[in-house]
Amino acid sequence: MLAILSSTMSKTPVLPLFARDYLHLGDSVLGLVAAASTVVGIVVSLPAGALSDILGRRAVLLSAMLVFASAPVLYLFVESAGALVAVRMYHGLATAIFGPVAMAYIADLTRERRAEQMGWYSSATLVGRSIAPMLGGVLLLFSYHAVYVGCAVGGTLALLCALFLPHAPRAPKPQDAEGKPRESPLRQMAQGLATVGRNRTIMVTSIVEALQYLAFGAVETFIPLYAKSQGVTEWQIGLIFGAQIVTIALTKPVSGRSSDRLGRRPVIAAGLALNAIALVALTAYPHFWGFLVGATLFGLAMSVVTASTSALVADESKAHHYGTSLGVLSTIMDVGHASGPVVAGLLIGHLAYAGTYRALAVLMVVAMGVFLGAGRGGGRPHAGP
Repeated sequence: MLAILSSTMSKTPVLPLFARDYLHLGDSVLGLVAAASTVVGIVVSLPAGALSDILGRRAVLLSAMLVFASAPVLYLFVESAGALVAVRMYHGLATAIFGPVAMAYIADLTRERRAEQMGWYSSATLVGRSIAPMLGGVLLLFSYHAVYVGCAVGGTLALLCALFLPHAPRAPKPQDAEGKPRESPLRQMAQGLATVGRNRTIMVTSIVEALQYLAFGAVETFIPLYAKSQGVTEWQIGLIFGAQIVTIALTKPVSGRSSDRLGRRPVIAAGLALNAIALVALTAYPHFWGFLVGATLFGLAMSVVTASTSALVADESKAHHYGTSLGVLSTIMDVGHASGPVVAGLLIGHLAYAGTYRALAVLMVVAMGVFLGAGRGGGRPHAGP
């Protein structure tokens, strides 16, 4: 919660205002600034997860916490677009490392209630993400630098908390158990990636999560514009998305518990079906209450899907490849999230808003069919590594 609070407050709502009003940057440069940390996530998540398989989760998590604590201080010295892009890229390292490695750490610690525990973790990050814009807005009343000092305090508190993390149990690697010499880290990473890449369930599940985040990117970017074009006011749009975030945060642990009891595959499939319904609902009654119901349903669908995908990937992995597997999931998810606004923007030009979200609903149904037909296994969680 503290780490995500710190990183989210550094960009929402301060980053575009800081770039435009303090540095006097144009919209095109602002787009580059905003994309800098996302690109880092796509590149770094996978090797970070794989590295945690070799060095241990705690060591890699602490490295991320050092970035969370130090990056906000660098904003205080930014005086140009290039410097801001560099700081955003450095700050992006923190979330790129933290996301997959934290999930792998939880997978190391849990077996029977894995999806539920991952759901609690995810809800905690959402609490931080929800508080950040409000706290950042208050600090903006003082100055831009006050916001980044607040980010530094949050990142430092996260680092101090992380020092108390226990060492997670680590499964013995096959070569260790057989008494063979330990291979180089690069070779171990390559072998882990090859093993994960051959697992069809892991790859298909990663693509499903990417499609879920593609839809999420399309909703968070263009539903505010669609709603405003239909006469919905700005404060009502805030309520719509507030309801969506609260729904995700409250239902993630419950969705995870359902996944632990009923199995990952049927829960993910149900979430994809609910996704399709929610996307159609967003267009069925384009007024405040219609958008509110559709966004809330979409939040519930996202909770159901993403509470199970990470757990399914962990279930399908060997214990000493959790980091690599969840790094693959995170990387593919980032690609989907980054693609959402681009794909939606192109579709809106041809299909308008309603047609675009209905087309995405069809995509969710197709994804559900492909996922269910992707092979056996992954139906119920198992306790072994």
